[in-house]
Amino acid sequence: MIMPAPTIATDIFRQVLSHVPTPVTVVAGHGTTGPVGMTVGSFFSISLEPAMIGFCVGHNSSSWPLIEQTGGFCVSVLGADQAALCQRFATKAANRFDDVSWTPAPSGAPRLTGSLVWIDCRVSMTRAAGDHDIVVGEVEDLGVEDENAAPLVFHRGGFPRLVVEGGG
Repeated sequence: MIMPAPTIATDIFRQVLSHVPTPVTVVAGHGTTGPVGMTVGSFFSISLEPAMIGFCVGHNSSSWPLIEQTGGFCVSVLGADQAALCQRFATKAANRFDDVSWTPAPSGAPRLTGSLVWIDCRVSMTRAAGDHDIVVGEVEDLGVEDENAAPLVFHRGGFPRLVVEGGG
């Protein structure tokens, strides 16, 4: 017999999981009126063969439906000095790309200048999970922009600075 899952209070869930550091990324693509992007903190690798990544996006996202309909996206993993970009792409503002430097990834999706890593993908599948969708992307191209840079990490409501030792 399967027991029902206990109901966990949202504020307690959020507070406990704030202790788990997460990478900060911007997922971007092209909408009908230009570039569209959103901050994503639930980014993860899935498979080596084929190369696949994943992230989660809330059902209330206004950006994801615009990106999803193009069939592709580029993930820019932000560097430690890009907290302002994280905050900018986390807003509901329509003009998130104003004064933001980017170049097209091989697919044409926006790749943010100065990001630590970029991963160009096509949408492989999307599955509903609670109040979010799990998006799986098949990697078509990727690269490292700065081997020695530290990543932007979100932890306990802020952006602590990581010390990168040794490198690669």
